[in-house]
Amino acid sequence: MTRGGWVLLWGMMLAAPVSALEAIAPDRAETLRHLLRHDCGSCHGMTLKGGLGPALSKDRLADKPDEYLVLTILHGRPGTAMPPWQGILTEADARWLADYIRHHGPEQGDTATQSPSP
Repeated sequence: MTRGGWVLLWGMMLAAPVSALEAIAPDRAETLRHLLRHDCGSCHGMTLKGGLGPALSKDRLADKPDEYLVLTILHGRPGTAMPPWQGILTEADARWLADYIRHHGPEQGDTATQSPSP
């Protein structure tokens, strides 16, 4: 694919109205929820209300653009305990996680730290 084709494809993906929560297969979503509960929760607190890392609450994330969250997940935060997850997660995974914590953070009854309903 030519560079122009990639730019067009990337632009279409950014403009797509489909949320990241809808773009991941159900089995992958379950894996990502597990990662959020156990791996992210080990630093951000098991209820995502803070610990070694900051709380992942709507208030705390409200002024952060989605791209900032995705890049933080993928590349970590130099000088902090936040590690890069790029070797384990895809960009789509990181987008799904960013969208998920925005919509299902601690304010939603700690759904990120509970097993999903069957």
